[in-house]
Amino acid sequence: MKKVLLSLAAVTAIAAAASPAAAARNDGANINQRQQNLAQRIDRGFHRGDLTRAEANRLVAQLRQVEAIERHYRRGGLLAWERRDLDRRLDAVQTRMRFERRDRDRQYGAGYGRW
Repeated sequence: MKKVLLSLAAVTAIAAAASPAAAARNDGANINQRQQNLAQRIDRGFHRGDLTRAEANRLVAQLRQVEAIERHYRRGGLLAWERRDLDRRLDAVQTRMRFERRDRDRQYGAGYGRW
């Protein structure tokens, strides 16, 4: 039991002392994972009827724009401000998706008879 705890403590200490370069690589993986999750959520929202085709297309276009910016940033290596910018842009896509999913424009009669 003590050996297991000591091994676990050693692994934890090594992980905590990881280099900043490893953290930067991890941030890049987090950005890619967020992009993939958002793409799946957009697809799921469209198939469930929470998003119209036009809304889904706009969200996918925004996500592709972020991916293009990421490719541009990665040419010279991803800097801290570039990661923050990508996170901010992904937050904006996520906020827009949340709004579009809750705007109820897929309900029967939505938009008809309104001023």
